[in-house]
Amino acid sequence: MIQFKRFKLDNGLTVLVHEDHNTAMAVVNILYKVGARDESPEQTGFAHLFEHLMFGGSVNIPNYDGPLQQVGGENNAFTSNDITNYYISLPANNLETAFWLESDRMLSLAFSEQSLEVQRQVVCEEFKQRYLNQPYGDVWLKLRPLAYKVHPYRWATIGKELKHIEDATMADVKAFFKKYYTPQNAIMVVAGDVDFATVKVFAEKWFAGIPAGESFARNLPAEPEQTEARREVVEADVPVSSLYLAFHGPDRLSDDYQRMDLLSDILSRGSSSRLYRSLVKQQKLFTDINAYVLGSIDANLFVVEGKPVEGVSLEEAENAIWRELETMKGTLVEERELQKVKNKIESTLLFAELSILDKAMNLAFYEMLGKAEDYNTEVEKYQKITAEELQHIASALFRKENSSTLVYKTKGVEHVG
Repeated sequence: MIQFKRFKLDNGLTVLVHEDHNTAMAVVNILYKVGARDESPEQTGFAHLFEHLMFGGSVNIPNYDGPLQQVGGENNAFTSNDITNYYISLPANNLETAFWLESDRMLSLAFSEQSLEVQRQVVCEEFKQRYLNQPYGDVWLKLRPLAYKVHPYRWATIGKELKHIEDATMADVKAFFKKYYTPQNAIMVVAGDVDFATVKVFAEKWFAGIPAGESFARNLPAEPEQTEARREVVEADVPVSSLYLAFHGPDRLSDDYQRMDLLSDILSRGSSSRLYRSLVKQQKLFTDINAYVLGSIDANLFVVEGKPVEGVSLEEAENAIWRELETMKGTLVEERELQKVKNKIESTLLFAELSILDKAMNLAFYEMLGKAEDYNTEVEKYQKITAEELQHIASALFRKENSSTLVYKTKGVEHVG
């Protein structure tokens, strides 16, 4: 159970405070409700570009990292298709430095042509290194548009193509910042050796004067139900062939979300899980196999990916995966197996409460979903799931017409389909 208090500034900034006096450290985490799903199909990669630009200096602080290093702090950020999250960890007695830094870049970035050009080059290089020049690096550049045809989840956070970042103008960048990087579109969580009253004073001092920004309605197109199986075969210079099966699943706020997530753990969590035990250890068809849920806010993907053993045909490997999925649909999970996986999930969630950074990020995320209090009932939701509910969600997910299969094969190997 994470205890916290919240308040809201007049400009719309939501602030959550979690006091943990067992540490001498503090975390300031700011979640902006903007991700790759908010981009125009003609200008993708902007949310991720901004993750980089936010470290390029703000109006009053040309060097973001310098002042933070002087007070023993560190920072980082990440972008997803749904959110962009920035965090600072530092000794609690230097807490105000974090407020000063974060408020100045929320107020206004420096927006120099030089900074834009530097970060543009960094992002373009990352695109080439991680997505184009690495084995399997472009899997999500192919699997997303295969599975999604309408929703903006059809492109990855890095963007659809390099050209979108290469062509980004200063006017484009400023407009994106003005729309999304505002107090009313942000959630700040302060955690650690802090007290509520001091945080409130600092928040008023450093953030209250920032304009709220214009409100907007997010109106994203819903992905229509998939009615026929999709597949794509890619031949590339990779060491071993790989299979990726993606199934459309419920959104993050659906009652079925935790059931789908638990199902992925039954199939793939640890060496005693269904897929590993059957396909790796017993039948020796795969060297590696995983099942996971993307965890997206809107309609999700449930993904099974595996690398067949050398000499095993892709057709045989794919059929073996489907047999396991059909078993999940046809038989109830035994209570012992179900409880074992539930216990693992509970321990993971409890373990996350040992880190003030994890607590801050989780509170911010759940506040963005609806209300942070829901984080404290998450274990309960998993513990209530029955074997019948798991069978029901498996039957809804694992249908051929709901599948998008990417066959990623090494050059010169016979392919299936």
